[in-house]
Amino acid sequence: MNNSVKTDDVIFNFFKQICDEKDDLKCVELGNNWINAMETNLNNIENNLDEKTKLKHEKDIQNNRNHLNSLKGKTSSEWREYATKCMVEIMDNKSKI
Repeated sequence: MNNSVKTDDVIFNFFKQICDEKDDLKCVELGNNWINAMETNLNNIENNLDEKTKLKHEKDIQNNRNHLNSLKGKTSSEWREYATKCMVEIMDNKSKI
């Protein structure tokens, strides 16, 4: 039996935590923590790319930044809706494997 933690499971559980959070302020805080973590990941990825590769993926990097910026300022209900959509997408992708 494989006990390794899969990235999509961690992400799914994080989004489930957002959906399950009853305190609206904590829900928004979790969402904002998600943005911060993803921005850090994106910065780290970008910093580790050589210039040629960075130029090749410049549009994708900017699209990811734009997506993260679009999440800023969401209300708790908007975060719960977003998290639910992400969880459904994760489950849909798992069923295709």
